[in-house]
Amino acid sequence: MFQNLPAAGRFSKPRLLVPMALAALVLPAGGVAAAPGLVSVGQPLTASSLWNNCTTVHTRYPHGVGRLNARDHTRSGTPGVTTFKRSTRLYNTAMRYNSDLDRDRDGVACEKR
Repeated sequence: MFQNLPAAGRFSKPRLLVPMALAALVLPAGGVAAAPGLVSVGQPLTASSLWNNCTTVHTRYPHGVGRLNARDHTRSGTPGVTTFKRSTRLYNTAMRYNSDLDRDRDGVACEKR
């Protein structure tokens, strides 16, 4: 269950992987887990790892990130998502790291119904 990862260099500390239930006790309030299941304690979530996929984006922004004036593209008769984080700067950062986060190209990345 617990395992040490090999050290990257001669003087670096090995990282300890712990189950998510225990990580909740260790991570600071508002801390973000990098992956479901096991997390690496003591390793911050970097910008590039935040924008890897929608699962990691939803850890910080539960309904996605969109431009200030974005409207969710939906099928006829279904309401669009309006609770996403509105920030053009964050949306542009997300697109720079991973343009697949907004597959329908409506200005909202990782929208969640």
